[in-house]
Amino acid sequence: MPAPNTETATPAHVAIIMDGNGRWAAARGRPRAFGHKQGVDAVRGAVRAAGELGIRHLTLFGFSTENWRRPEEEVDALFDLMRRFVDADLEKLAREDVRIRIIGRREGLKPELVEIIGRAETRTEANTGFHLTIAFNYGGRDEIVRAARRLALAAQSGDVDATAIDEGVFAGFLDTTGIPDPDLVIRTSGERRISNFLIWQAAYAELIFLDVLWPDFDASHLQAAVNEYHSRQRRFGGVDDSAA
Repeated sequence: MPAPNTETATPAHVAIIMDGNGRWAAARGRPRAFGHKQGVDAVRGAVRAAGELGIRHLTLFGFSTENWRRPEEEVDALFDLMRRFVDADLEKLAREDVRIRIIGRREGLKPELVEIIGRAETRTEANTGFHLTIAFNYGGRDEIVRAARRLALAAQSGDVDATAIDEGVFAGFLDTTGIPDPDLVIRTSGERRISNFLIWQAAYAELIFLDVLWPDFDASHLQAAVNEYHSRQRRFGGVDDSAA
């Protein structure tokens, strides 16, 4: 558990649930895929704005394990957007010292998409300036189950001492190993839930819900969320001595 700290400097890690693409498109009489396409532009803006604010880690919820329930054409469109994003932005992000990581279940993805994900991660793995993590085919409970399975196998093989397992050991088997827990989780579109996103990692994150739909999200919305974050006291279960 983090040490109690009432200081709220600029968050090192911001995670965003990008919600509202479909409603944004519907309000304009366009198909949902059009909203997802516009959402990619908002992703580019969020990456740029986060870097300008001094945020070093940005995690974006792109596609959940539950999204397979959506119409096939919409799922295909989301996969195609991932491909296009990597094809169009990978070299630019690599030159700007951005490291890309994709977390989530790889099983069930088309081989072409797995290759694209691997190419993005390999091309940027040495970068350290800014860390962009995309949760794709991701679910928090699924991540915990997969981590528990790997940990059990490691204990069974003798690679891990079962009596020494603690939160730190377990966290090392999660998809986000090596990435700090988020300080701030933002959700757009006005919904008030985290929808199975980083449920282990966000245990002590500040939560901010914005009414803006994701394609309309810009630097001003991120700045407003960071300002709200600064106004809060993070005690991590401790006591604010100044209020005594």
